[in-house]
Amino acid sequence: MTDINTRTEHPAHAAGRRSREAVRAKDKEAWLAVFADDAIVEDPIGPSVFDPEGKGHRGRDAISAFWDKAIAPTDSIEFDFRDTFQCGHEEANVGNIVITMGGHQITAEGVFTYKVNDDGKLVALRAYWEPERAAATARPV
Repeated sequence: MTDINTRTEHPAHAAGRRSREAVRAKDKEAWLAVFADDAIVEDPIGPSVFDPEGKGHRGRDAISAFWDKAIAPTDSIEFDFRDTFQCGHEEANVGNIVITMGGHQITAEGVFTYKVNDDGKLVALRAYWEPERAAATARPV
């Protein structure tokens, strides 16, 4: 098990950390810079309000549009990962993401994965969480 509170040098962990830091800072350009040109974002995996067909967001333009729909409107997004598993060029994190928006907060519990290429760029960001289950946690803040 990797200590998720330390700055491990594993390439997938480093890329995931840069991604999360950019999201917390609301820095779209820094977030996009973490991805390879042909990367895919599936957050959540399968059909959702962000991706009705459930095919994911592939390539820089689609990932940028995902930011505009899913990340930009939020007041804040915090990541609370309890555990992490690293294998090859990938990392899977278990925990939750807390999203605050419009005076409400929801918690999406799940597994959040990052896969990098040999250059340390994200080629896949995949999030296993259930929108209905997350919506049931909604509370005013």
